[in-house]
Amino acid sequence: MEEKKAPLVNTCSFMGINPIMMELPYPAIQVRERNTAYANLLSIDYCGAVSEMSAITQYINNENRLACEKCPMAKTLLGIAMAEMIHLQKLGELIYLLGGTVDFAAKYRNGRQILWTPEYLDIPENARKMLFADIEAEEKAINQYATHMKMIKDDWVNAVLARIIKDEEYHIMVLRALMEEV
Repeated sequence: MEEKKAPLVNTCSFMGINPIMMELPYPAIQVRERNTAYANLLSIDYCGAVSEMSAITQYINNENRLACEKCPMAKTLLGIAMAEMIHLQKLGELIYLLGGTVDFAAKYRNGRQILWTPEYLDIPENARKMLFADIEAEEKAINQYATHMKMIKDDWVNAVLARIIKDEEYHIMVLRALMEEV
């Protein structure tokens, strides 16, 4: 008689997870005027190599790979991914208001357009390297947002970017705390 094996089950429940972000309101999503150059800069933040789309996908991938063995850590990464989704949504609204298109193509000043690709992701093999890659990606995002803020002369757009930076800085703090656990 064949012995029945128990099914493999992930007991990590993700119900009730909330975005992990600063408890501060976002500024109104508004722009001074249409400016496709600004929209194109934001398209890079939206779906370029260093972007919210890359961050969301990398966090979800890491969360999936950690869920069975490191449930609390996986839940935290999902919460951060949810905050990144809010950033993506805010950037999409700004791009649209600025007269740009939201089509997963990062638009560069030289006229080049590059569709988002999973090749942008860093997929390390263990939790410590995952967290390190996530911290590195958050730092790059902050630097890119700061650079774009210097190029954008619209206080309303820059207020949203400054608010996103606050979340990214908070994510680094949370990720560094997780590094202490691995």
